Amino acid sequence: MTCQITAPVRPGQDVRLDAPSIRPARRAGAGLDGLAVRDVDRDERLAAMRAGELGSVHSWELVTAVDGPGTRLTVFLSGCPLRCLYCHNPDTMKMKDGEPVTADELLARVRRYLGVFSATGGGLTLSGGEVLMQPAFAARILRGAKEMGVHTTLDTSGFLGANATDAMLEDTDLVLLDVKSGVPDTYRKVTGRDLEPTLAFGRRIAERGADGHGPEVWIRFVLVPGLTDDAENVERVAEYAASLNEIHAGTVSRVEVLPFHQMGRDKWHAAGLEYALDDVEPPTPELVDEVRARFRAHGLTTY
Repeated sequence: MTCQITAPVRPGQDVRLDAPSIRPARRAGAGLDGLAVRDVDRDERLAAMRAGELGSVHSWELVTAVDGPGTRLTVFLSGCPLRCLYCHNPDTMKMKDGEPVTADELLARVRRYLGVFSATGGGLTLSGGEVLMQPAFAARILRGAKEMGVHTTLDTSGFLGANATDAMLEDTDLVLLDVKSGVPDTYRKVTGRDLEPTLAFGRRIAERGADGHGPEVWIRFVLVPGLTDDAENVERVAEYAASLNEIHAGTVSRVEVLPFHQMGRDKWHAAGLEYALDDVEPPTPELVDEVRARFRAHGLTTY
C-alpha cells in the first residue's frame, strides 16, 4: 500500500511522491511497489548479477530518522552470510528469495527523489540482508547515485568487507557498521561467523580516512540481555570504536546502542525457523543508559 507524500523542494514548488509510508523506526521495507521486476531465466539472471546490471532486491522504503541523515531511500537487498540470533529481517537471509531489479530501474527511483534529498539532507542507503553479497550491483548503484550528487550510505556487518572495492568506498559517504560483539566467541554465538573480518573492514576505512579517502562511520551495537550485554563484550566494542578514531580522528562520528526488540519474532515463526530468543526481554532503560555511558567514557558520541 502506498501513500501520497508532498515534499517541499523550494518555495513555490512541491513534488508529489508515490512511496511506502515514511516510518520512524527501521525495519525491512514495505515491498517493491513502484519498481519493475525483470523477468529473466536463471542463467541470464546470474550473468547480469555478476555484471552488476541486476540485483536481488527484497524491498525499499522512504524513511526518516534512521539509516543515515535526512530522509533516506533505503533499499534492502536479499542474501546474508550471517545467521544472527536476533535478526529482525530473516526474510532477507536468502538471495534467491529476492526479486530481480535492474540497476537502471533502481537509479531511476533514486532520481525521482532528488528534491526530497536536497530538502532534507538525505540520500540513498543500501541495506539488507548483507549488501556486500552483491558487490557489483551495489557498486553500480553507489556510482550512479554519486553521479547525481546523492549522499550514499552502506549498511553492513563488515563481514564481507573484502568485497568492497576502493572505488566503491570512494562512492560511499557513510558506513553503518554493525559491530555485533567485541568478543570472538560471543560473535560466533550471535552470528555463526568470525569477528575479525568486521574489525579489519573498520580499520581499513579508518586507514583510508587517514589518506583522505575514507567514508564517515556510524557504529551500531545491538544490546541483547544475556547475549551481548556482558561488561567485557561491551568494553571491547567501545575500545574498538575508539581505536578507529586513533587511526584517523573523526572516523567514528557516532555510536548507536540499539536495544533488542521482538519485532522480528513473528517472521521467524512464519518461516518455520527456530527462534532462540523467544523468551528474551528487551533491555531495561537503566541497562541501555549504562552501556551508552561506557561508550561515552571512550569519547564517543553515543545515542
